[in-house]
Amino acid sequence: MNKTILATGLVFGVLAVILGAFGAHGLKKVIGPEEINTFETGVKYQMYHALFLMLLSALPNVATTVKTTVFYLVVFGLIFFSGSIYLLATNVLTSFDFKKIGFITPIGGTLLIAAWGVLLYNVLSRK
Repeated sequence: MNKTILATGLVFGVLAVILGAFGAHGLKKVIGPEEINTFETGVKYQMYHALFLMLLSALPNVATTVKTTVFYLVVFGLIFFSGSIYLLATNVLTSFDFKKIGFITPIGGTLLIAAWGVLLYNVLSRK
């Protein structure tokens, strides 16, 4: 599982760099500064959690079940949180109104918070 967590963290990291560059260079001509700022928020959280997964894979005293739970919370949290932010920030470029699915952003944020909370609880309850 550690290899999967590490590889996923690395993939999320690579994608964050690519999306960050795309936002900084490719999107500036087609969306406004506020939308660029929103897009960058998604990139930041994706990179933070890519690093979090890399750290998680290296923690020696965390049970595999806890790592697996945190892993899935982060993966789905990022897809919902950052993914919806990317879609909302680029909403003007499509015919679909992504504001209709904007409710998934806080669900993703809650999953990310839960991931941190599960790991914190595990560390604090360990003897």
